[in-house]
Amino acid sequence: MSAATAQERLDAGMRVLGLEPAADTVDKLLAYRDLLARWNRVHNLTAIRDPEAMLAHHLLDSLAVNPYLSGERVLDVGSGAGLPGIPLAVANPQRRFVLLDASSKRVRFLRQAVVALGLGNVEAVHERIERYRPVAPFATVTSRAFASLADFAQAACELLADDGHMLAMKGRYPDEELQALPFGIRLHAVYELNVPGLDAQRHLIDLVRERE
Repeated sequence: MSAATAQERLDAGMRVLGLEPAADTVDKLLAYRDLLARWNRVHNLTAIRDPEAMLAHHLLDSLAVNPYLSGERVLDVGSGAGLPGIPLAVANPQRRFVLLDASSKRVRFLRQAVVALGLGNVEAVHERIERYRPVAPFATVTSRAFASLADFAQAACELLADDGHMLAMKGRYPDEELQALPFGIRLHAVYELNVPGLDAQRHLIDLVRERE
C-alpha cells in the first residue's frame, strides 16, 4: 500500500468518525503505525502485522472512542502498544494521557513512540494498575482487551474522579460480563462503534461509580 493511499484511507475514515483529519494529525498517526509495524517484527506487540490492516484495526478503532472522552486527564490501562491511548492523544493534544502497562517491553515501545512523535501530552508508566498511585484522579479511564469488565472496573474505579467514566472497548455485547459488575459500579451506557473498514462487532462500555 502506498503512503498516499494510506493517507487517503485514514482521512476518509476520520471524517466518518467526525474528526477533522488535519495534516499534522494524519502524519503522526501514520508515523505511529509505521513505528508499531517495525517494532512488531521483533517484539510481537500486536497480532495485527499488516500495516494496511492496522489502519482500521488499530488507528480508526481507537479513534472511534474519541466522542466519549471526558475531562482533561485520561488513563489508558493495559495500554500495550498504545491502543487506544496514542491515537487518542494524537487527536487530543489539549488532553493529558497516561499510558499504563505492566510489561517493560511494551513501555519501552510506548516511550519510544512518545519521543518519536513528539507527544508532550503523554506519559508512559511501567506499573501494575493495583500499585499505581497517580498525583490526581482521572476523568476518563480507557481499556482495550485488558481484562473482564469486573476486573477493569474494580481496579480503575480507585483512580477515577468523582464524576469520571470508565470506557472499556469490547467486541460483541458482553452481556455476562455486565451482569457480573462489582458492587458500587453501574452501567452508564453502551455505544455500538461503527469503525470504517472494520467488519466486526465493536462496543464501548461506559461505566461509572454509584453516587452515594
